Amino acid sequence: MSKPSFNHIFMNLATDLAARSHCVRAHVGAVLTKDTRIISIGYNGPPAGTHNCDEEWPAEGCQRDSKGSCSLALHAEENAILYAAKNGAKIEGSTLYTTLSPCIACARLILSSGIGTVFYKYSYAAYKGLPSDEGVDFLKKFGVEVILLEP
Repeated sequence: MSKPSFNHIFMNLATDLAARSHCVRAHVGAVLTKDTRIISIGYNGPPAGTHNCDEEWPAEGCQRDSKGSCSLALHAEENAILYAAKNGAKIEGSTLYTTLSPCIACARLILSSGIGTVFYKYSYAAYKGLPSDEGVDFLKKFGVEVILLEP
């Protein structure tokens, strides 16, 4: 019996974390690792202590902003990075596993945080109906390794 790779273990954990999301539109999970150790986790949804969209607005979710995105949500990547920073974890050179490729805003945060590698399971562009994965293109342009880990 072969042992699963750390890449698959961490992506499976990100997938499990996505199920914790209170968003009624999308469920995304993220795991931030360094040297095969987990330093932070996250999933998409409103900031802790505010709302649970699936409980307060189960049919339609939270209000949309001017770009049609959730007005309350933090993305899974944002939550993982913010929690790591809040707790003093060293993010520089870490690896991020996320179930949905990063949007452009998260890509800027990933680059600025010093994350070196991003693995993703599904395309954000395909999910949003966009012509390309802007976040992936941005990260690659600036030297972050971005890898589609086939589901």
